[in-house]
Amino acid sequence: MSGTVERHIRLEGAFNVRDLGGYALAGGGTTRWRSVLRADGLQGLTEADMGTLLDVGLATVVDLRSDLELQRHPSAFAVHRAVDYRHIPLFDSLAPVDTLLSSSPTYSLAERYVSAVEVCGPALARIATTIAEADGGVVLFNCTAGKDRTGIVAAMLLGLAGVADDDIVQDYALTASTAAPLMDSLREAARKRGLSEAAAAILLSSEAPTMRAFLGHVSDRHGGFSSYLSRAGVSDRHLDLLVDRLVARAVETA
Repeated sequence: MSGTVERHIRLEGAFNVRDLGGYALAGGGTTRWRSVLRADGLQGLTEADMGTLLDVGLATVVDLRSDLELQRHPSAFAVHRAVDYRHIPLFDSLAPVDTLLSSSPTYSLAERYVSAVEVCGPALARIATTIAEADGGVVLFNCTAGKDRTGIVAAMLLGLAGVADDDIVQDYALTASTAAPLMDSLREAARKRGLSEAAAAILLSSEAPTMRAFLGHVSDRHGGFSSYLSRAGVSDRHLDLLVDRLVARAVETA
């Protein structure tokens, strides 16, 4: 598949749907286009939006949101017969709607990401295994804003594939531009609920130093994502399947 593929899939009812393809790998080659997507909440998708995603090959959705978030806003694909929908909640305290009032100007996203990777090994292992075992077609994983829980999983997958930290950081930071309308909406909701501007700015940011700190922790403490996932219980076979899903074959990059 050529490099002209759009990374940002523009939809009416979701703002932060992005492809993890096209990133350079340390050993040469790139990550595979139209294999794995990251996204924000899918509850607002129109029929046309759903058709767009099905047209690019969507086959599996992994929803990282909490039970409460699903009750409030069920996924558009939760009961869709053409899509294998999986709910694997990851670290409820990264749910933006539910952390607005409990946050403060000293809230640290980097610390929250580090906490997530330290306490959510079983969930991250289940997510990794689910993506590895998914049938052919595109896998999409999402949370509410497509930034925090989704950002952690995206970093894990890209790091496992061999993408450089600089590119993982760049991918994380793209939320600021691709999801600006969503961030504005969440910021307004935070203001109406009484959250300070300073706390909202931190909570809704996607700044490079945050992801760099998270990646540094995984490297220093765990020796990288492959070692981390192995210790969390992901088999070598599943790790290989993940890499195969993420890494483009030579013919695809020609």
